[in-house]
Amino acid sequence: MKGHPALTPPATTFRHHKPKPFAPMDFDPFEGGADPARISEAAHLSAQALVQAGKLNNDPEVRERLVRLAEDEGLEVIAELWSKAPARSLPGSLWRLYAIRAATVGNPEAMASFFAAGAHLAQVERVVAGAAEPPGAEELCAMTSSILSGAFDGEFDVALERTAAYCRVIALGQAEQADAAELSHPARATLMTSRAHALVKTAEDLESAAASWRRGELD
Repeated sequence: MKGHPALTPPATTFRHHKPKPFAPMDFDPFEGGADPARISEAAHLSAQALVQAGKLNNDPEVRERLVRLAEDEGLEVIAELWSKAPARSLPGSLWRLYAIRAATVGNPEAMASFFAAGAHLAQVERVVAGAAEPPGAEELCAMTSSILSGAFDGEFDVALERTAAYCRVIALGQAEQADAAELSHPARATLMTSRAHALVKTAEDLESAAASWRRGELD
């Protein structure tokens, strides 16, 4: 990241400083608007720096800060930088890892309800996701934090695949609850169905990104 020695070796520098937001405005080439190409470059470079910093640093405190980046800096800061990147890119997939964790931490009871409803329909995905038993609200929060931590531990593809599996289980649960609510709450059923479809698409993007990562092609 520009002006951000904390996200590059040596690791001890990171330990003493709160991560600074990396905003697109840092790349305004002239007054009146940001250059989309340079914003894209910033998104890719910052994502690479973050993943590399975690991979090279074994300090648990650093890993915890990376996992809690959304809470510490605000999810909107991360969204501003990474959410517009292609889904099957490093910044795009990293954004999805943070967003899925944020959704779980922000509404753990609902996510646990969806997970429970979908788990019996997706036994393989349930195992791949790695939720503890029983997969309640607290367990899912711990699981998504563990997945994100693993993304900075040299197993980025595994983190992507675990999150994809989690998305598929949640999507099945949402679809099942949508079917049950269709007669009594049609608007809610429509919303859940739409979100389920979006999660399946997210899962597909994450799976594709994982395959690209293993080939050394995810950037």
